[in-house]
Amino acid sequence: MSRLGRVRAETGAGWRAFIRRRTAVFFTFFFPVILIVIFGALVRTDPGGGGLFAEPPAYYVPGYLAVVVLFTPLSRLGSEVARHREGSRFEKLATTPQTRAEWLLAQTVVNAVIIGLASLLILALVVVLTGAEIAFSALLVPYILVGVVCFCGVGAMLGSYTDSQDGAVAASNAIGLPLLFLSETFISLEQLPGWFEPLVNLSPLTYFARGVRAATDPNAATAAVAGVDPALANLGILAVLAAVFFALGARSIPTTD
Repeated sequence: MSRLGRVRAETGAGWRAFIRRRTAVFFTFFFPVILIVIFGALVRTDPGGGGLFAEPPAYYVPGYLAVVVLFTPLSRLGSEVARHREGSRFEKLATTPQTRAEWLLAQTVVNAVIIGLASLLILALVVVLTGAEIAFSALLVPYILVGVVCFCGVGAMLGSYTDSQDGAVAASNAIGLPLLFLSETFISLEQLPGWFEPLVNLSPLTYFARGVRAATDPNAATAAVAGVDPALANLGILAVLAAVFFALGARSIPTTD
């Protein structure tokens, strides 16, 4: 079987495994919807009024998208790798021509499809429920795809180095929650202490949020990076980080356990 055939077969198996878990399907789409309803429709934003939601609704679009782009790969890949370790499935995988990178690529494709569908739902709800005025840029697609690749790599590392599925899920939440709120998604830099800015710049999600905001919010004040359009510059930085984390994630997957 060719490399493409092996990836295609594993992708099909991963997709069927996901849709059989109805609870996972439900919460993948339900959790971001709840956030939009609570923060976007009930709490609402108060531009110029101070506080947490002091920006126009379009400002928070990257944050809503980040919920699925960040949490779904971390929790799903982390628990998937941990489950394979507990069942000694990687030992069986080592006896086949399929490599760890091919296995991770197939899982990433499955996550990309899931998150792509969830992102469409999120964008529609944000426009309908919050009245956000956003531009539907073609750059949204590569941002979501590259973001998924990046955090699938991180999720693979979590599943490889934690001791159980529960540990992988706990680690994904411990890492994901701070990243979600401290990466220029729901909280702007102006609301954080000045000394914290260098830490914000260490988060891959920061470049996702900045780039998506530059691409979707026509009123966003985004500075060019080294003279390059911010939407393209942040995508380039995110792509480099995604390649690094994907390689580290594939390398961390055990051949035996």
